[in-house]
Parts: sequence; C-alpha cells; structure tokens
Amino acid sequence: MITLDPAEPGPLYLQIATRLRSAIATGALSSGARLPSARTLSAQLGVARGTVDAAYDLLAGEGAIEPRGAAGTIISVQVNDLAKAPAQRTLGLARSRPAAPTAPLPFQRGLPALDAFPRKLWSALTAKAARAIAEADLAYPDVCGAIALREEIVAYLGLARGIACAPHQVFVTPGYQGALTLVRQVLLRPGDAVWVEDPGHPQAFQAMEVGGASLVPVPVDAEGMRVTAGIAAAPRAKLAVVTPTHQSPLGVSLSLPRRLALLAWAEEARAWVLEDDYDSEFRYTGPTPPSLKALDRGERVLFAGSFSKTLFPGLRLGYLVVPDALIETMTRAARLITRGAPLLEQSVTAAFMAGGHFARHVKRMRGLYKRRRAALAAALSDHFPVELAAGGMHLLIRLPEGVDDSDVARRALAAGLAPMALSGLSIAHHPGHGLMLGFTNIREDDAAGLVARLVEVVGA
Repeated sequence: MITLDPAEPGPLYLQIATRLRSAIATGALSSGARLPSARTLSAQLGVARGTVDAAYDLLAGEGAIEPRGAAGTIISVQVNDLAKAPAQRTLGLARSRPAAPTAPLPFQRGLPALDAFPRKLWSALTAKAARAIAEADLAYPDVCGAIALREEIVAYLGLARGIACAPHQVFVTPGYQGALTLVRQVLLRPGDAVWVEDPGHPQAFQAMEVGGASLVPVPVDAEGMRVTAGIAAAPRAKLAVVTPTHQSPLGVSLSLPRRLALLAWAEEARAWVLEDDYDSEFRYTGPTPPSLKALDRGERVLFAGSFSKTLFPGLRLGYLVVPDALIETMTRAARLITRGAPLLEQSVTAAFMAGGHFARHVKRMRGLYKRRRAALAAALSDHFPVELAAGGMHLLIRLPEGVDDSDVARRALAAGLAPMALSGLSIAHHPGHGLMLGFTNIREDDAAGLVARLVEVVGA
C-alpha cells in the first residue's frame, strides 16, 4: 500500500511514515497487524534500510507502532480508536491541518536558493543522526550548544573570517533573533543608548526597542556607518549594532578606517559592538573585507552569524561569539532564555560541516547567485537604475521621481511579487525611494518575465 513520490518535497522516511499513519487512520492497518521488517520493506520500496529504520523510529516514538524484537513490529494496541470512525477522524484532521508552506514569492529577500539545497544528503545525515541518539541525548541540551557544532563553527570562522576563538566562546542560538535577545538581556538596561545603522535592519531596531533601549540612528554613506556622526550623537552609547561586510540594506562595506575608528571608540567608551555577519559568504567582486572581530584587540566585539542564509531558515540555528569577559553572564542568560537549541538539528549541521559539505555548498551557491544576480540585473537595467554591491543576496533599484516605493511594494505584493521598500527601513535619514529585490530564488530564464510584471506594477 506504500508508494513513494521522488518529486514530493521532504525526506523519503517522512513519506513512509505519513503513508503508514494514513493506513492506520483509515483502518487499512489495524491494531496488532504486523509490519514487514525494515530490510524487507526497504527492498520492496527500493530505498536504503536506514530510511525505513528512520520512519519506524519516528512512528514508534509517536506510539503508533511497537517494535517487539524477534517477533517483529506491530501496529500499537493504542490505535484501535483510530480505526473505529476513519471517515470522521480523517475529515477532522483535514479541517484542523494548517495551510501547507508556500514557495517563496519572486524578489523575496533573506532566503537562500531553496531549490538548490541538497535535501537528499541532508535527509541521509538526519536519519543517521537520529539513529545515533543515545539515552543521555534525551536530557536537556547544553545551553551553550552542542560541542561538536561549536568546534566546527570555530574551525570555519578561523578559515573563512580570520577569527581566532575557542568553543567555549561560541553560543549556538535560535537564529540571529536568538543572538539579539541574548545581547539585549546581558548588555543593555532600559534607557541605554544603542547605535543602529540608518537605514538599517528592522529586526535589530525592534529587538533593541523591546528591551527599552534608546535607538541612536547613525547615517550610512558609501563607506558604511558614519562613526563620527555616532560619536557626536551619543559618545557614551552602550552598544553599536552594525553589518560591516554587507550593510543591510544599502550593500556597502564599512571601510577599514571606519572599522578601526569604531573599535577605538568602543575601547575608549567601554562600549560593545555587535557585528552581524549575515551573508559575508556571498561576495562576487573583490576580496571579502576583514571582520571586525578579527581586528578587535580590545575584546569589545560580539560576532553573530546564522545558518539561515547559508543553509535554510527553517533550521533556526545561529551562533554568537563573545569575549571571555561575557561568557559567565551569557551562559546564565542562555539558561534562562533558550535552554539550548534542539540537539538533532545541531548534530546534523555539525556532520554537514565536518564532512566538507558546508564549504562545497557555499561555493556552489556563490557561483549560482552570481549568475542569477547578473541575469536579473540585465533584465532590470532596461527599466531602472540598478545598484549592485560587491556581495549579498539582494540588489537595489531606484524608482522614478515621484514614485512612492511603499505604495509600489504594496501593489507588487497584491500581484504576487515581494520587493521591499527602501524608505521604510530608515528612522531619521531618508535613503530615497527604491526597491530591494532578492535574486537567490529567481532562475535565470525567469528573470525577464518577472521584471516585466514588476514594470507593469510600477507603471500603474
């Protein structure tokens, strides 16, 4: 009764588990019925035995089946009520089921190329990690993160970003938002002044404001954050939040003189700098500038990274590298706030990195993004001024005089497109009207048609 669809998204072991659940719910498999062995079923379906093992393990954990050693695996006695009224129960499940996730909208920012992610490899690593779970792994995880993943992050940052750190300085967080929460809870008190780039990232604005911080909008120009303007506005600020490698949203890089000036200010003022290194892996022209953390001699920089841009955002894993002076207080905060990230996802990510897959995946995506960016920029250039940064995952177009970018973004969304208005990302320093367009999920052959749709929206 089981057939697998290779085109269906998600790992094969989830397909097997889903079809067995459905058979139980409809009464096709009744309580006490014996299932074929994993070896037999894998041969029938043409999949690895480990795939069937992972499906059986999942169903056993849910209580749907009962492994009985040499006697085989049977449908649990607890599922009798599922077979009594299959029609009504199936209908009730259908009514309560949430809407299925949809594909990313064209031009949506902040997403890697989901169509190019190695899902089969990831699924195989997930099944292997699931089978390797020991009894001790079922307890509360390390609040700082799995040591295997922290060691891989340390090795990666040393090679890719020139950062010398140790595993005890790394905190695995629930994405960048988790890192922001830790930083806010440990470093800030209500009323503390915080420098933020203007225009900048709304997520950083909101994360600081929710803790009662006083935002100091610092203007950005072609060399990044204007450090002298920040010093003039709030010389005793407690924290500066910056995206120095690829400024969000303008795409400029913080120049070396300004990096050194920022670090000098932080050391003199006893302030902290949060470096958001969100997509430094994707640079298409010129060398990647050194990270602030690599230049930091005064131990004032906290370095935040995320796997949302390099792997996929559904993973919900990021990391924060902190100076030694903050480790104790950060650990206490992590124990109270997050209680640690899920171990399985951390184990799979560590295995992905240890096997060299992460480095190869990033290299492939860098080439793919460069091609997709070029195709979109070529299609756009006939209609709009296009601003291309040295790296990143989006590009910026400027709109004709008198055209409101917020209005265009709203109408574009109604038309099934998802550009982001530039003007809505500023606090005090208006950056002009423009649209940020994500290109990572736009295939080269689709670029011209999508640009034509955008031109219609702007023209209207």
